[in-house]
Amino acid sequence: MTIKNPYQTYQTQAVTTASPEELTHMLYQGLVKFIRLSKIAIQNRNMEESHRYNLRAQDIISELMVTLKKGYPISEQLLTMYDYMKNRLVEANLKKDEEILNEIEGYAVELSETWAMAMKKK
Repeated sequence: MTIKNPYQTYQTQAVTTASPEELTHMLYQGLVKFIRLSKIAIQNRNMEESHRYNLRAQDIISELMVTLKKGYPISEQLLTMYDYMKNRLVEANLKKDEEILNEIEGYAVELSETWAMAMKKK
């Protein structure tokens, strides 16, 4: 008999029952989380772990890019922003540069907070 991890069960249920707006917010929160973990790994001189977290952040941005609804001016603006953020994450990963990660973390936090406010007004 396999015992399931209750936290993992909760996470799976949260994702499968979330609205599209909530899923986007979860992606933003995950982006912030993995950028911060990548920075911590650099500070601890664990470059392999930093690389893994950075790739997770890049994957989240890729997901945000493909889920944009085409044809809206805001979508085009977000696509440009996401592309910039992803390119900077690649650069930060190659250089193990915390300053670049700080820059992208700032954008990610702002996007997450803005999205959360927009969800409340809906």
